[in-house]
Amino acid sequence: IEDTSATPDDIRALFGPEITELVEGVTKLTKLELNSERTKQAENLRKFILAISKDVRVLMVKLADRLHNMRTLQYISSPAKRERIARETLDIYAPLARSIGCHRICTELEELCFEHLNPVARDAIGRRLEALRNEQGAAVSIVSGEIAARLEAAGISARVFGREKNAYSIWRKLQRKSIGFSQLSDIYAFRVIVDSETDCYAALGVIHRAWPSVPERFKDYISTPKRNNYRSLHTTVVGPKGMRIEMQIRTETMDRIAEDGVAAHWRYKNSSYGFDPEDQAAGGGRDPLVNLRHLVQVLEHGGDVEELVEHAKLEMYLDQVFVFTPKGRLVSLPRGAMPLDFAYAVHTDVGDTCIGVKINGELKPLRTALQNGDVVEVIRGTKPVVPPDWRSLTVTGRARSAIRRHIRQTEREEFIRLGRASVDQTFERAGKLRKDVQLKPALERFAVASEDDLFELVGRGRISPTQVLDVIFPGLKAAEREAATATRRIEGGKGARLYVRGGGLTPGVSLNFGQCCTPVPGDRIVGILEPDGTGLTVHTIDCAKLAEFEDREDLWRDLQWTPEAERNTVTLSKLTATIRNAPGVLGQACTAIGEAGGNIVNLRMHRRQSDFFDVDFDVEVKDAKHLTHIAAALRANPSIETVDRAKG
Repeated sequence: IEDTSATPDDIRALFGPEITELVEGVTKLTKLELNSERTKQAENLRKFILAISKDVRVLMVKLADRLHNMRTLQYISSPAKRERIARETLDIYAPLARSIGCHRICTELEELCFEHLNPVARDAIGRRLEALRNEQGAAVSIVSGEIAARLEAAGISARVFGREKNAYSIWRKLQRKSIGFSQLSDIYAFRVIVDSETDCYAALGVIHRAWPSVPERFKDYISTPKRNNYRSLHTTVVGPKGMRIEMQIRTETMDRIAEDGVAAHWRYKNSSYGFDPEDQAAGGGRDPLVNLRHLVQVLEHGGDVEELVEHAKLEMYLDQVFVFTPKGRLVSLPRGAMPLDFAYAVHTDVGDTCIGVKINGELKPLRTALQNGDVVEVIRGTKPVVPPDWRSLTVTGRARSAIRRHIRQTEREEFIRLGRASVDQTFERAGKLRKDVQLKPALERFAVASEDDLFELVGRGRISPTQVLDVIFPGLKAAEREAATATRRIEGGKGARLYVRGGGLTPGVSLNFGQCCTPVPGDRIVGILEPDGTGLTVHTIDCAKLAEFEDREDLWRDLQWTPEAERNTVTLSKLTATIRNAPGVLGQACTAIGEAGGNIVNLRMHRRQSDFFDVDFDVEVKDAKHLTHIAAALRANPSIETVDRAKG
């Protein structure tokens, strides 16, 4: 009815109300294209999305129509009109096709748009592909044959296809990774089609045994499907001649859904329609239209057409969020990423020195989930400070790896500091000064490369400072050695008993356990002495509070738990858990602690959000092993996201 004299009533009389609704839905989007500069068309787009979320055939018809238009776009004489049609296709139709899983249509639309919008880049990629094709020869047939042979030998029935990647997907990869054409090498992708889900994983094992896999390039979309119902195993291996080869492993049904999306789900019977139950099960039991319904919720709060189109484009990249630095640099992160993921993606130093964040100009907590289009500004301090609980505020491997690395380095520095203080105190009690002697014999005796390595061993308790003393002064008199090795036994609350090495303690010294880290028997511990020697505060060796005493090694005391303390003490410790905001989950957490033998003394809830909240548990435990057991019991609950121990 767009270019004819026919009316909706004519269509209704000839074909019935259902076909009329489909035609009207298609017509609405056509009007949107012709008048997209007007604000009133925002409502048309909203209504169109609502319509296709109820009956996706409206979109299927329009996608077919647009695909036909793009295939014949070269016959339009006006360059401006060709560019406008290609741009709206890339911005609206290709993402919508992707949202319902129609990969085949989406790919062809993107390729046709790329040809008209950026012919120079497309030709450059084409030339590079031709050069690689000449270099690598019959790579597709060779690799396909080898994969098929290995799978057959393993008793796995499979079909193997190899293909060259399309130009637009290569262009997006070049843009995303900021690499040049000369660095383009992995141009082939292979698909392995097997009979069952079990065979998918078996085939993966065969492939990984045949060629080394590329770390961090494995994705399991079978156990965790994409939101558009896509399911497959993805892996990248280093194949023949050092080629990087991307592989997708899936069943026939998964492949059909991956290529045709909701069209693969559709089953017609006697003019009625519905989803094929077998295909929906193959998609993980998910609603194939969930993306469109999610988009409806986004668009209902939109203002003008331009804003809605931006929402549509961003929301279709379902596995990533795209955020920006204040200078406009685009940073892509996995969905669910938080500010620390962003900071470490920019640079490790930015992450290590992060003390706060502004999102869209407003101060926000570090546990805020980033959304598409956010402008993120990292507030930096002068010194790196990386608390252990930051691991629960990240989702990317890069951020978590950097945090673990920094924590290991910080722990090493603390152990070195403690070991050096222990050795100094032991030498002083024996009437010797470490600075006056060479420790080389001790380095050779304990097979370490440097004094810091030696002090780290002492700090970790692997060797004692007395052993170092014996190596340096093998002829030490008995009285001097006894003075050097003397320890004192002190007691704290609830019968916690410790041995302490070193002088400077007044009689009746008070023993306090740091509330920042709540040490329990079994922890590696250190004492910080009050300057007047009247009080000693016990900390775990990885407590962040120790950083305040970096320059006061004279206050550090090496502590050890007595055997009876490790057997009979009940000590207070603290756990922090991030819990899903759902009925009964907090009760389940408390029950898990009780069943594991812990006694909850107090709990505090904070940072409540619509989906999660944090709980601090004060728990009485026997020792560090008992505390670890309780934490494991909490982590076994799928509704408890993270469990961490307070570390200062």
